[in-house]
Amino acid sequence: MRLIISFAALFASVAMLQLSSGGVGPLDALTGLGAGFTKSQVGILGSAHFLGFFIGCWWAPRLMGDVGHARTYATFTAMGAIGLAAHVLVTDPAWWALFRMATGLCVAGCYTVIEAWLQAKLTNETRGRAMGTYRVIDISASLVAQFMIGQLASMETYIAYNLLTILCCASVLPLAITKTAEPVSTGATRLRPSLAWARSPLATVAVIVSALSAASFRMVGPIYGQEVGLRPDQIGGFLAAYVAGGALAQYPVGWLADKYDRRWVLIGLSVASGTACMVTIVAAGMGTAGILIAAGLFGLSSFPIYSIASAHAHDFASDDERVELSAALMFFYAVGAIAAPWGTSYLIELFGPAALFVVLALGHLALVVFGVARMRARPAPDPDSRTRYVYAPRTSFLIGRLTGRQRGRD
Repeated sequence: MRLIISFAALFASVAMLQLSSGGVGPLDALTGLGAGFTKSQVGILGSAHFLGFFIGCWWAPRLMGDVGHARTYATFTAMGAIGLAAHVLVTDPAWWALFRMATGLCVAGCYTVIEAWLQAKLTNETRGRAMGTYRVIDISASLVAQFMIGQLASMETYIAYNLLTILCCASVLPLAITKTAEPVSTGATRLRPSLAWARSPLATVAVIVSALSAASFRMVGPIYGQEVGLRPDQIGGFLAAYVAGGALAQYPVGWLADKYDRRWVLIGLSVASGTACMVTIVAAGMGTAGILIAAGLFGLSSFPIYSIASAHAHDFASDDERVELSAALMFFYAVGAIAAPWGTSYLIELFGPAALFVVLALGHLALVVFGVARMRARPAPDPDSRTRYVYAPRTSFLIGRLTGRQRGRD
């Protein structure tokens, strides 16, 4: 209990930030389609979000070094609030893409500050419990945000966006009034994308495929849901089923990743993800329950791929490379996430809703083929030298500082 209280301000900020940012993507999709946006224009909004996210990941550590943690958090919160509130001023896809870049900046910047603050407060004794609580709060708030979609979509547009704006602004309050001293900035993480490929080409490709799956599902999933006849509240359930499936998979998949060759685990998950894609296509004609179950299965199989890929890459890294390697993997994830929503939404526009899951299935098939090829290229690492599996959130370039010590050798 004392641990939770000591980190209460940070955890409260995480919860409100996730409630705000988790609701804006589906709300934009449904509101934009209702306003006459094309499907590819809605997809561009998702891509713009991840472009802003990437810029925020790079900029936030540098801004913290100049003005401190609290001012950096306030700066990015203001950008997010402006981006959310501005939606009601003009209904144009080009402007909304700019506003979504602002919300992407906000998410990346705020998570960077929160994780830097956590890193400064953690000790070896509190790290495990604090990180566990952090992940539970983050995923729980994400689930609640998806269930909010039905209510938000039924409101007047200005009320829905104002509510998300209020939540975004409220996330700054716990940090603003906390009596805890602001930590000293540790500086920006050096970004070397080539490090990820050098340590593990398979992990790099897996991270890109993970981005294809996650960014497409969460940003383009509302388009798919509307196309197959789901109501706004059912679309929220569709997205929540994906998140819940991913959350439930973490423990059993982590156990498998620590016990067996992680390349086989990646290949198995990709086979399961491709199968879940086909099940989802078939389930479109089987009613709401079938669609929700299929979404849960897809989350169960695809969501853990990033963490498995990260663990596999870290098996080949030295301790002093862990922070930079985590940032390099995040770079490739962001690149994939920027491209995915626009590409998959455009294909839905051309070929119908099933195109989304056909593309995702092809992406996972490519990962299976590449994984088999890499298994022939070099042997698995010595079991005694492997790192522990760690659930790796895709939140900031600084996440490696939080998870680095948890990756102790078995």
